[in-house]
Amino acid sequence: MKNPNPKFSCLYLLVFMSFCIAPLSCRNEADVGVILDFNTTVGKISRTCISMALEDFYAKRNLSTKIVLHFRDSRSDDVGAASAAIDLLKNIQVIAILGPQTSIQADFVIGIGDKVKVPIISQATSPVLSPKESPYFIRSAQCSSYQAKAIAAVVKAFGWRKVVFIYEDTNYGSGLVPFLTKEFLENNALVSYQSLISPSATNDQILRELYKLMTMQTRVFVVHMRPDLASHFFRMAKEANMMRKGYAWIIADALTSLLDSVDSKTIEAMQGVLGVKAYVPTSDERDNFTRRWKKRFHSENLDMDETELNVFGLWAYDSLTALAAAIDKVGIERFKKPVNRGNLTDLEGIGTSNIGSSLVPLIRNFRSTGLSGDFRIVDGQLMPSAFQIVNVIDKGVNRVGFWTEKRGISKKLKSGDHNKDLYSIQKENLGNITWPGETRDMPKGWEMPTNGQKLRVGVPVKGGFSEFVKVEWDKETNAVIATGFCIDAFKAVMLSLPYDVPYEFIPFEILDHASSGAYNDLVYQVFLEKYDVVVGDVTISANRSKYVDFTFPYAGSEVSTIVPIKDNERKNAWIFMKPLTMGLWLTIGAFFVYTGLVVWVLEHRVNKEFRGPPHKQIGLIFWFSFSTLVFAHKEKVKSNLTRFVVIVWIFVVLVLTSSYTANLTSMLTVQQLQPTITNIYDLMKSGECVGYQKGSFVSGFLNNKKFDSSKFRNYSTFEEYDEALSKGSKNGGVAAIVDELPYIRLFLAKYCHKYTIIGPTYKTGGFGFAFPKGSPLVPDVSRAILDMAEGEKMQRISRKWFGEDNGCPDSYGAIITSRSLTLDSFWGLFLIAGLSSSLALVIFSSKFFYQNRVILASDASIKQKLSVLSRVFDEEKDIPSSKESKTPGGITDSAQSSISTSCQNEGIFSQD
Repeated sequence: MKNPNPKFSCLYLLVFMSFCIAPLSCRNEADVGVILDFNTTVGKISRTCISMALEDFYAKRNLSTKIVLHFRDSRSDDVGAASAAIDLLKNIQVIAILGPQTSIQADFVIGIGDKVKVPIISQATSPVLSPKESPYFIRSAQCSSYQAKAIAAVVKAFGWRKVVFIYEDTNYGSGLVPFLTKEFLENNALVSYQSLISPSATNDQILRELYKLMTMQTRVFVVHMRPDLASHFFRMAKEANMMRKGYAWIIADALTSLLDSVDSKTIEAMQGVLGVKAYVPTSDERDNFTRRWKKRFHSENLDMDETELNVFGLWAYDSLTALAAAIDKVGIERFKKPVNRGNLTDLEGIGTSNIGSSLVPLIRNFRSTGLSGDFRIVDGQLMPSAFQIVNVIDKGVNRVGFWTEKRGISKKLKSGDHNKDLYSIQKENLGNITWPGETRDMPKGWEMPTNGQKLRVGVPVKGGFSEFVKVEWDKETNAVIATGFCIDAFKAVMLSLPYDVPYEFIPFEILDHASSGAYNDLVYQVFLEKYDVVVGDVTISANRSKYVDFTFPYAGSEVSTIVPIKDNERKNAWIFMKPLTMGLWLTIGAFFVYTGLVVWVLEHRVNKEFRGPPHKQIGLIFWFSFSTLVFAHKEKVKSNLTRFVVIVWIFVVLVLTSSYTANLTSMLTVQQLQPTITNIYDLMKSGECVGYQKGSFVSGFLNNKKFDSSKFRNYSTFEEYDEALSKGSKNGGVAAIVDELPYIRLFLAKYCHKYTIIGPTYKTGGFGFAFPKGSPLVPDVSRAILDMAEGEKMQRISRKWFGEDNGCPDSYGAIITSRSLTLDSFWGLFLIAGLSSSLALVIFSSKFFYQNRVILASDASIKQKLSVLSRVFDEEKDIPSSKESKTPGGITDSAQSSISTSCQNEGIFSQD
């Protein structure tokens, strides 16, 4: 075959190329701007990821619209980022911008985007920038405020009560403050101090701030700053010896996610630090991309050391994919050009985008499964899924757990909504953690400041009640020597703590002329920071707890009243009446009469002893039942019903006489001690003087009870108590002493036969140690008090100071008296007796009326019937013989004859 003509070959080639090029010339191009910091690791990583995302997106699709990227370098400058955005919008007419990276740069660009209606897709994490306020702003990274709950959960899991928040002095750094503060408060923790570090701070300035932090008690630090500043900060922290045992450091997500970009010396200084970071699930797609990314990134950045792909690069990849998908749905239009009005600024000359209003809704609400996992944007905000909790160890980080909003802290992340595990914040749910100082011992979160000061312990100095607190001075050294039950309890508690806390006692004088609020003044010294703790017989009260935090009470307490007692004279002519109350006497008398009446009714017709003249029968009614008290009756009963009633009544009489005898014996033989006043309210009504312990809160308690304050008297010793009570209110003393039970019991132990306690008793919070608000010592001391209370240590201390056997009876101070017996104690007995007698009476009546049913069935008047029945009842009933015949109704012949005679006498029946 001949070779084709060269001319025709060239013609064929031109035609073929025109067909191939034609589709490409018809494809629409969508110009998209990208603003990054090319001199930062994150900027370089994001640039490579965005370029690869564009290639991967169109490699799998044949679309009519294709994105053309226009990269600009902000040069880490806020104005540079704004200038780059104006250049892209005016000269390139981009329809969307990816970036800038930092929140400060994004703040400028977002405002421009809102004005020209161009979407700004930025990874700015500061919560100060809100997609709700900027309709064309889409945040393609997790907002830093989301991590606040995770950080607070970590703090709560380890039981830390105070933290110091250290952050860079920028809008980015301060944006997390309100969110962290709120979450800490909800988890019973407090931001005790906020430390601001300037991005331009020198090493000396950072060291001065660190030395200031060392003088504080708190040893838990939460750090929120970007990698460059964090590198300087942690190197200085190590130099200041603050990366040792006892310290706890937690870093925020912005730093934790970029630890791969910091140098090895910084990682070495950060050993033992905990951090939270966004969790990215592993997948085959991500692993394949990571391998491809490493080859391309290092070929593009030959001057850089080995660098790892981070979550910001993955978010940049998924952001470009979301934008490309949205652009494909909308299509391409150019900007509207404004009418030329003369000299316009660059911003005014840009115009507005026709496509922005259609493009933004598709990006602000977007969801897909990307390289970063569930890439879900809702209302312009990338939603978080989970946070990893990591521990900086050796040359990298070790994952020790997860935190999710549904499950809290857990060792493993369980996927799926089918998991119904409860929310949990427990340190046991975390893996092994290596803390600063290469130790596995969890930091307690605080320690005494390094300035050498001891814990300043305020103790009250007063004249009496030395069993509780006594303060003396060593004559040689002039050192303070404190003793007493409260002091020993405090010393035992401090010794039982798992760490050493040096302390010294500082006396607080309770002067003789001091007001009743002296103990309130003592507690208030803690609020004024003159004391670190107050130890003594200090009662926990609501008013005092406004200024200090109390530990769990180490001794219970109640407020009660002691009054003198007097011997009730036994030379009383009517004392034999006192064993029973008047109500019980009347009830017994009524039952005596009722029982005698029932017995008479049952025996009247069949027993000659119960017949005779009316006055004899009435006397017998009273005689029969009353005589059961002392001897047996001479009258023999014949009816079985009567025997039943008498047996029950004798049992009742036996119980009553036994009880009466026992109570009367007690009244006649045991000394009867009666209080001079039986109720605290009697003091109010009588206007008597009332005493209390000097410096006690009881004065305020009495004022709340509406007592007249002019009747108050305060005393300092038990001897003064005794003297005042012995004198009485009318002789310059008091009628009663109101105090707490620990003092009252100790007082009565010395004067057990002279005074007693009267009611009511009012509960108080008990004795506790007072610490400053939010003191980290309070939980540990409270636990130590509970441990001592559950054991025998607190009992041994109590026996040491208060003793076991004080020579008084077990019921010392109690009122020794015998009360009259009341009806409440015997109503069941009377119920049995009443029912028994009534039942017998009902049975007898039924039988009697049945035998006289002829009378009841007659046509006579009621008066005539009653007259006949009374005569029949009054007639003596013969005991029927075995030979006597009965009528068909079961009535004997003699009974029938008696009934007929009575009816004829009344004219009910004729004699025919």
